[in-house]
Amino acid sequence: MTEIAGDLTTKAAADTPRRGPTNLQTALLGGFAVLPALAWAWGFTVDDALITARVATHLASGLGYRFNAGGPVVDAVTPLGFAFLLAPLARGGVVAAFAAAKWLGALAWVASAVLLGRALGWRGVRHRRFLPLLVVAVSLPCAAWAVSGMETGLVTLLATLAVCGAKGDRPLWAGLCAALRPELAPWALVLGVARPVLERSAIQQVALGGLSGVAPAVVVALLRWKIFDHALPLAFYAKPSDLEHGLRYTLGGLAFTGLPMLLLAPLELSRVSRRCRGWFAACVAHAVALALAGGDWMALYRLWVPVLPMMALVGAELCEHATIRACALRVVLGLGSAGLLAFGLGLRARSVGAERAQLIVAGRSALAFSSRTASEDVGWVGAASDSEVIDLAGVTDPTVAFFPGGHTSKRIPEHWLRARDPDAIVLLLARAEAVEEPYWDSLFAREVEQSVARSVRERYRVRTTLPFGDQRYLLLERAPDTH
Repeated sequence: MTEIAGDLTTKAAADTPRRGPTNLQTALLGGFAVLPALAWAWGFTVDDALITARVATHLASGLGYRFNAGGPVVDAVTPLGFAFLLAPLARGGVVAAFAAAKWLGALAWVASAVLLGRALGWRGVRHRRFLPLLVVAVSLPCAAWAVSGMETGLVTLLATLAVCGAKGDRPLWAGLCAALRPELAPWALVLGVARPVLERSAIQQVALGGLSGVAPAVVVALLRWKIFDHALPLAFYAKPSDLEHGLRYTLGGLAFTGLPMLLLAPLELSRVSRRCRGWFAACVAHAVALALAGGDWMALYRLWVPVLPMMALVGAELCEHATIRACALRVVLGLGSAGLLAFGLGLRARSVGAERAQLIVAGRSALAFSSRTASEDVGWVGAASDSEVIDLAGVTDPTVAFFPGGHTSKRIPEHWLRARDPDAIVLLLARAEAVEEPYWDSLFAREVEQSVARSVRERYRVRTTLPFGDQRYLLLERAPDTH
């Protein structure tokens, strides 16, 4: 009876003649709500975004799905197919492709917010249902990852369509999300089966809902197996994680992305519609998936972002059934947690793009002499030079991906690096550290760089350093008479 009452309440709210804002007004409210944060976070990016841009540039040039122009076809980016989307915009080079990706992500996030605002208008009749937009507006993860140059903005739009789009198309959007981001497969599966299960539909309907959520991800996995000889993204092997890190990542996202605070309403949850309870179940499934997958090594909880608009919708329906005091308390908690992340990491995050752009400009002249450059951060090096880039992290190199260690601690065999014979090696010094004499006694940012510096100390010398915020990259060149 409670379930029926919850659905009838939502239906009655939708059927009631509304004297409040129109569809257009609520849609615009959602879109305008996210613009200030987008503008403020515009400078955010990560090195991996430039990897995708380089692959897209090679596609645009007719060189194929490759990170190095003369190298093998390689699964260099997790969302298989995203580079093809950027390719028509990549004829101006890596930086142009990267800029196009930033705009694409920003527009996708604005479109998601427009859909969210429109959907909030139909979640009830009380104005308090719009309160979740306050938390969305100050969400640094949503804004920053939308403009990062990665695929997150697009995936977030697809995830929003999976709950706000035309009813018949929703399973398709959820499945496409899982195809681009494999960790979203459990979310898509639960989203597909939740409502048929709650409505006690026939087993065929439950099976069809689940199949629609996971089938696209299975197809992509089979394509990967056929093309690259592994079903999971190369980054899964290059950046191994564990349950402990996954739990920390999951709990951190719940605590600091803001929107999960709106769901702290166990009593009201029993009063919402079946659809809303299905959404809540999908969010729980995603949290479990992130923990089991080991989370992510990038800042600002990237893997949480696609499901945050769904949390806003659940929060809106909870607000419809809760007292204004309870709603205000949850919104204050959400604003507080999101604000802690924004003020704690926001200034640093928004400066990364400008620092990396300066680094690319400086790297173009500094790396002009090199035909093969080894580095842990291959994105900016690949943007600064058209030459071959030797990946010390394994994100673009299947051989290195399966070396022992994590992506910052790969144990690079000395004979392997000698065989690759780089003209230059780029190593990042630890924060606020200067170059020591000899250079291999310097404190480097990551374990792999520390070990590489020691293994090549007899064969390479310091050529120059390149500034990057409060850190510096050390550029090594082959010493005379050591070829």
